[in-house]
Amino acid sequence: MKLKHILITGGTGSFGSVMAERLLAEPGVERITIFSRDEFKQHEMWTRFHTPKLAFIIGDVRDRDAVADAMPGVDAIFHAAALKSVPTGEFFPMEDVRTNTIGTHNVLDAAEKAGVGRVIVLSTDKAVHPINVMGMTKALAEKMVEAKGRNSATSTVFATTRYGNVMGSRGSVIPHFIGQIKAGKDITVTNPDMTRFLLSLEGAIDLVLFALENAKQGDLFIRKAPACTVDVLAKAVLEIFDAKNPIRIIGTRGGEKLHETLATGIELASTEDMGDYFRIPKVVTSLDYDPFFEGGLVKTLADDYTSENTTRLDKAQTMALLLKEPFVQEALK
Repeated sequence: MKLKHILITGGTGSFGSVMAERLLAEPGVERITIFSRDEFKQHEMWTRFHTPKLAFIIGDVRDRDAVADAMPGVDAIFHAAALKSVPTGEFFPMEDVRTNTIGTHNVLDAAEKAGVGRVIVLSTDKAVHPINVMGMTKALAEKMVEAKGRNSATSTVFATTRYGNVMGSRGSVIPHFIGQIKAGKDITVTNPDMTRFLLSLEGAIDLVLFALENAKQGDLFIRKAPACTVDVLAKAVLEIFDAKNPIRIIGTRGGEKLHETLATGIELASTEDMGDYFRIPKVVTSLDYDPFFEGGLVKTLADDYTSENTTRLDKAQTMALLLKEPFVQEALK
């Protein structure tokens, strides 16, 4: 797919930085616009890449006018701007609503009005069976993408990608463990039996680019990934750094799940298996309340796809996976 101008909302985060680097290597890309609130991170990003292909806009997705002003000439949007902290969202729920839900609505509407070709919204496992504010607001954002996909009059293709915590990104527990090891502190584990998917940042980038290339209107894409328990993860990080820090159990935080769920059984019943990815088509619904999945009625249900029932890694396998990560190699120096 030939794209000349890509807009990345929340583009100064972990995803935006790596995606920009990937896109800058594409010969057909003429401009990448980073839309975010943080001028300092924008300055850091400019200093790092220092190329006329990279443009920056200070703005907030909560601001409809600022979002609309960023749209002219854009071929595709990666919507990554979000508030992601689960505990913070429990105390300040309306802040998550304003950014994750209303902000997404602003981006989708502005893109449609400007005739942007494709919009890929980044979502989270926490949107599945949501039990916290962050997950609830992202679930609503997913539903808005699906609703846009039912509009046969629109020329913009809307799709979603859904993944769990990415290794090495802000909010990932692995850099936290590494920091505790280097500071000589206890390794704090919420629940040793908790399981988490292990997806690299490059894997997340591949997922979003796969969605960009393959999305039909209203699709949702998931990348298959292995998982391990938090206990195995903590012990793997300790062994990589040849450290003896004690592991201390501190209990599950408010809003946390024991296992991550990337797809429900109902979604999997209509899912297309695309090798390393799942494609979940939009639910086609009429106002006569006659819902059905594209391709036919749902006749069978599968189990949810979770970090408990995916491929489970032991300590040695987890170590091998972590040692492939650049941020781990950097920390070992």
